[in-house]
Amino acid sequence: MEKQDILHKRLKKYFGFDTFKGNQHSIINSILSGKDTFVLMPTGGGKSLCYQLPALMMEGTAIIISPLIALMKNQVDAMRSYSEEDGIAHFLNSSLNKQEIEQVKKDILSGKTKMLYVAPESLTKPENVEFLRNIPISFYGVDEAHCISEWGHDFRPEYRRIRPIIGEICTRPIIALTATATPKVQHDIQKNLGMNEAAVFKSSFNRSNLYYEVRSKNEHVDREIIKYILSQGRKSGIVYCLSRKKVDDFTGILQANNISALPYHAGMDAATRSNNQDSFLMEKADVIVATIAFGMGIDKPDVRYVIHYDIPKSLEGYYQETGRSGRDGGEGRCIAFYSPKDLQKLERFMQGKPVSEQEIGKQLLLETAAYAETSVCRRKMLLHYFGEDYNEVNCEHCDNCLNPKKKVEAKELLITVLEAIIALKEKQKADYLVDFLIGKETSDIVTYGHHELEEFGSGSDEESSTWEALIRQALLDNYLKKEIENYGILKITKKGKDFQKKPVSFKVTRDDEYEDDMTDMENGDSDVMGSAGGSGGAADPVLFSMMKDLRKKISKKLNVPPYVIFQPSSLEAMATSYPITLDELQNIPGVGAGKAKRYGKEFVDLIKKHVDENDITRPEDLRVKTVANKSKLKVSIVQAIDRKVALDDLAESKGIDFNEMLSEVEAIVYSGTKINIDYFLNEVMDQDVLQDVYNYFKETEADDLEKAQAELSEYTDTEIRLVRIKFFSDMAN
Repeated sequence: MEKQDILHKRLKKYFGFDTFKGNQHSIINSILSGKDTFVLMPTGGGKSLCYQLPALMMEGTAIIISPLIALMKNQVDAMRSYSEEDGIAHFLNSSLNKQEIEQVKKDILSGKTKMLYVAPESLTKPENVEFLRNIPISFYGVDEAHCISEWGHDFRPEYRRIRPIIGEICTRPIIALTATATPKVQHDIQKNLGMNEAAVFKSSFNRSNLYYEVRSKNEHVDREIIKYILSQGRKSGIVYCLSRKKVDDFTGILQANNISALPYHAGMDAATRSNNQDSFLMEKADVIVATIAFGMGIDKPDVRYVIHYDIPKSLEGYYQETGRSGRDGGEGRCIAFYSPKDLQKLERFMQGKPVSEQEIGKQLLLETAAYAETSVCRRKMLLHYFGEDYNEVNCEHCDNCLNPKKKVEAKELLITVLEAIIALKEKQKADYLVDFLIGKETSDIVTYGHHELEEFGSGSDEESSTWEALIRQALLDNYLKKEIENYGILKITKKGKDFQKKPVSFKVTRDDEYEDDMTDMENGDSDVMGSAGGSGGAADPVLFSMMKDLRKKISKKLNVPPYVIFQPSSLEAMATSYPITLDELQNIPGVGAGKAKRYGKEFVDLIKKHVDENDITRPEDLRVKTVANKSKLKVSIVQAIDRKVALDDLAESKGIDFNEMLSEVEAIVYSGTKINIDYFLNEVMDQDVLQDVYNYFKETEADDLEKAQAELSEYTDTEIRLVRIKFFSDMAN
């Protein structure tokens, strides 16, 4: 009782709080009693206090190992604000000069400093090791401990060296803390730090105030996000993108639509980055558009939404990023945009890395895809990923629970899965098992001779997506588990073995199928509008139909396919935002100045007449404005083509691969800019090939690149794309 009173008194004295949160009290007692301590506590749970208070109470200096210089500075500033003595906390890293380092060491030697924050790189320097060997150390704190594990979302190789260095300095208790760790990552951390006997404190990962939603990502994604942000007024939000270029481009688009947004990524200079972060914290800006570089240690309680423009590389990364919303317990909406193509792109980025790294990356991407495509409760799936059971039937706070799918009986299918796992001796991962079930003779299956087993192809009556969904559901319901040491290998649990002896009802929901809506819209004149992730049903079907008729009439008159005039997606956008001038028409995706001038008048006249006759209020305030100069890159490409620079040389000079160059040129011609690449085609392509492919596009009814590639299989994809660019420029512009 007396010890408890002391802890509460010190909590009040140093931090001004009357009570501890969650497990804080037990964690602090564990450290004070000299035990190794492992803390798994989600963002906003109060991890920092778990080492700050014991550091202030114990003899000597606590060494806190932290990965980010910016985070260290924030923590040191916070500690100094609680004390009259600046020397109470210091950091030691590459940002300090010699004189500042000397002051830090002087304060430590005088006994003033209770906490020293160091980066792992600084900890390993011989002169720092020598210095630390000669001071009394209370304990070591390893913050963001998931950085130790290759399976963690932010692996840092230098974190692997922490344990040997501690051995060199002096052995003292260790407290390892992280906000995100799967059972696999937790196992890695404890093993690497040599703290298998540690007291483990796990807080629930359930953030009940957060709403989770995944939307299909298509060509309307910019418009959807802008409409959502505008609907939120001046609330604070974060938009995460995977690339620095996307951060810069999308920030410009938000600003053009009168949204107070700023960018944040590691490619910016430190001062600008810091100023933008401060502007967001001080509410001078409503939105930060950022890469994952933003957010570690940022304690802004009232972020009301987190939007993922691109799906992240891992569910740990996703959980940590979404965890930055609603930290005050208030509203927090987490909306992710998902396209299978994004994951394929991420997988391509991994090529060239060590095989083990590729395998880990692939497994993490599979988990992300499973979360995005599942039709079961997203909260249940997230918590299961972190080793926590969630037994509520309906969380009532995710898109799948608010729009539940019908469940179907799958008892016999589960029996088939369990029999296949046993036939494979419980030594394979889910993707291998699915190939085995559908009877796909992959090179691995043939090598192992598994195609000769009786169970091979036992699930060929069902689609692979059905088996994927079923395996996920079986994992969630604890019929199966994934091995921790060899992560991903499927094992049958006791519950699964009991089910085999005496099967019971097992119901599953079919997963959501995420097609590329952009491709669907361009495969001709689809009448389907406002599908998941599209325009949200906002397109005017009557106007859309009238514009299709007008497009057909013009196409007959000019003897060009209808899609050459305006893509179906452009018509849908017109039927949503009702542009009635040529200037407004240029705000429509895929319509540049050239196209607006050439074909636009009849369309805007038709739209104006329809608006007037039906007394339609146009959503002018929700019109997505594009950045005036969309891209300096596009301008420089057009100028280089005018100078007849070879496209492969141009790609090299811009630091992009040839396919990316073609995508940029395609975007240029689609928006109505006329260019002439004959000089390049004549150099790299046979005239008969050119004419053959050109005629194909002239005669086809729909602009479907994949279909063209299939029907013109004797030609390369590059040849087909190059001729398609010429065709569009000649006929449409």
